[in-house]
Amino acid sequence: MTSTIKCISPIDGSVYAERAVLSGADAQNGVARARRAQKDWAARPIQERIDLVMKGVARIGEMNDEIVPELAHMMGRPVRYGGEFGGFNERASYMAEIAEKGLAPIEIEDSAAFRRLIKREPHGVVLIIAPWNYPYMTAINGVAPALIAGNTVLLKHATQTLLVGERMARAFHEAGVPEDVFQNVFLDHSTTSDLIAAKSFGFVNFTGSVGAGQTIERAAAGTFTGVGLELGGKDPGYVMEDADVQAAVDTLIDGAMFNSGQCCCGIERIYVHENLFDDFLGRALEIVNGYTLGNPLEKTTDIGPMAHVRFAELVRAQTEEAIKAGAKAHIETMAGDDGGAYLTPQILTNVDHSMRVMREESFGPVVGIMPVKSDAEALELMNDSEFGLTASLWTQDVERAEALGAELETGTVFMNRADYLDPALCWTGCKSTGKGGSLSEIGYHNLTRPKSYHLKKVTK
Repeated sequence: MTSTIKCISPIDGSVYAERAVLSGADAQNGVARARRAQKDWAARPIQERIDLVMKGVARIGEMNDEIVPELAHMMGRPVRYGGEFGGFNERASYMAEIAEKGLAPIEIEDSAAFRRLIKREPHGVVLIIAPWNYPYMTAINGVAPALIAGNTVLLKHATQTLLVGERMARAFHEAGVPEDVFQNVFLDHSTTSDLIAAKSFGFVNFTGSVGAGQTIERAAAGTFTGVGLELGGKDPGYVMEDADVQAAVDTLIDGAMFNSGQCCCGIERIYVHENLFDDFLGRALEIVNGYTLGNPLEKTTDIGPMAHVRFAELVRAQTEEAIKAGAKAHIETMAGDDGGAYLTPQILTNVDHSMRVMREESFGPVVGIMPVKSDAEALELMNDSEFGLTASLWTQDVERAEALGAELETGTVFMNRADYLDPALCWTGCKSTGKGGSLSEIGYHNLTRPKSYHLKKVTK
């Protein structure tokens, strides 16, 4: 019997989409076709590959009116926010713009005696396993540069957003990218692990949970397959005494609550200098109390359901535990809260790091806010985490922020902004957030391998 995967819509719990997963033999056949297609694809001029990729990106933009409600059905983001094409296009366009520089050989010598250089060689077949929370933007982080660099790509998308991979493949194929060069695949976990263990791929790029990342590393153990992992986060914000309070509140609370808090680099804990704490809290409560929780297909909705009931259950459990331990919840249960996927966004005070809500990833619309007395106290708290993706610092002093940033155990240091992925900078993390990096010139380095040429021109 053929097994299937199902997308359960958080709007009403119905089955929104269902697809059959590939058998092991069919999956291996897809890998074989990708491997055969790779040499011809890599042999094409780089500008031709760039042009085809960007045509595929543009085709996704043409589908946006269909994509936006589709995303609402699959993972609950309100239609009023218009989808992800802006970021999708920005990231792909930047990687296209820097491709020739990022993939250019490093010239060491070209004299009468020697030509010495280092070229970038594509890995071959790249497996990209993309998450559901920003399904187009996270996928394009790997898909665009991998194809431009001369790799072929198999895209395995999350079950919660299983139609995204289909749309991307359709768009790129319509743009002229050969079908064997970019394949959307529906795989179960065991088949995925088996393919990785069988050395099917030159590189595996995964975004998702820590546990799933560990499973991928175990599957790749001993194969010497390159693995890039962006895993969990518990990103902090720190508001210093000289900060623009309103700007800090607007950005940090949006970073905590947008997309129902389901952001890789969402703000999950906030530390505010004690002199600004009451002011910050009052403004934050005003923002969150102004939200409308409801059906994401309605344009009046600010915050929709979480993508799955089990995700909401985790956030409720963390919140309830914190309250029992002495935390104060400031937001009254909203009318749209159904006890299931629709969850009231929450602000907690009187929190500390003994509480799960301040230590473990929540990935939902809850944030704890703590007063601090100094940079030293804030730094200790920000680093008191098993994760390290981003940290957001709020101050008027660039040197102070950079000095603090040097002490932070994180992948990205923000000053006076948060929850944004700049494609010119390497997107990376440390500790249990994972390893590797995407986007920027470094993203091209991770999707290729160096190959050295030591060419002696004379033998006498």
